[in-house]
Amino acid sequence: MFNNLDSILGYGKHIMDEFSFESGDVLKDVEVEYYVSGTPKYDDEGAIKNAIIYCHKFNGNCSSYLDEYSLAREGEPFDGFKFCFISITTLGYPNSCSPSTTGLKHDFPRYTVKDRVNFKRQFLKDKFNMDRVQGIAGRGSGGYEVYTWACEYPDEMDFIIIGDSAFKTNGYRYVIAKAIDGIIESSDDFYKEGYSETLSKMMVSIYRLLYSNYFSKQIFQEMSNDEIDVLMDDFVDEGLFTDIYDFKIRNECIQSYNVEDKLKNIKAKTLIISSTDDLYFSPDLDSVPLEDLIENSKVILFESQKDRSGYESYRPLVNEFNELLKDFK
Repeated sequence: MFNNLDSILGYGKHIMDEFSFESGDVLKDVEVEYYVSGTPKYDDEGAIKNAIIYCHKFNGNCSSYLDEYSLAREGEPFDGFKFCFISITTLGYPNSCSPSTTGLKHDFPRYTVKDRVNFKRQFLKDKFNMDRVQGIAGRGSGGYEVYTWACEYPDEMDFIIIGDSAFKTNGYRYVIAKAIDGIIESSDDFYKEGYSETLSKMMVSIYRLLYSNYFSKQIFQEMSNDEIDVLMDDFVDEGLFTDIYDFKIRNECIQSYNVEDKLKNIKAKTLIISSTDDLYFSPDLDSVPLEDLIENSKVILFESQKDRSGYESYRPLVNEFNELLKDFK
């Protein structure tokens, strides 16, 4: 058992001896970035028994746990005095094992969403001797990991919470992912040794495309073109700091994502949250059908007046969170 909370809480890096991909590829000395907050409680074996694993969205990392900070304050549904949050920068992302941090660039092993889940499972076992968790929460592509984890390893959690996500990449999402792939593949510089200015400019263009689903329909409709331009410029600046090799393989990963045939495996108590005016995830197609496909699940639709980057739009759902978590506090 960890007796000193200072040895657990806060930001950290961990090195796993190796990690095996579904493809059969193996990498040695695999780095994992993570953040732990809240109050860990332990079982008789010394493992944390009240852990909620946070799975960040497409452009996130372990610091994205701050997105839900207001809901984790004392007295809130995810009270940090009752739960321990473990947020892990997932496989393929900077500061964890990724194309950019390993220097492998386009030679980095192609990974799946299940690989990303196994990366986190192996870390939890390696670092904290944990074989199961109390809950898993995720939003966007982080929700892909939550669905996959619950489908592939249904006995490893008590509850799951997914916000604005989907159980497969299809339709509009698939078209966008393929279009981005085509843009990157069109550059001869992608396979050269150096990192050219052309690649940086390409990432800015890709971020302009991604911006098209950053706000809700209503927010986009209410903004003037001048306002859109100003906010788009701020958003696309992130592209200048995004490694194209990390991005390319991350984008390839989500193209093959599909757990539709495995949803029946889920045993965890499930809460699915979906914004009625989200441009990227359709509540009618991606969320509502799941009440019939996942036993012990509940789907909540709500109107969001915020952009998709924050969690304040989830504040009206406090009662729903409390209802889900009442048996686990």
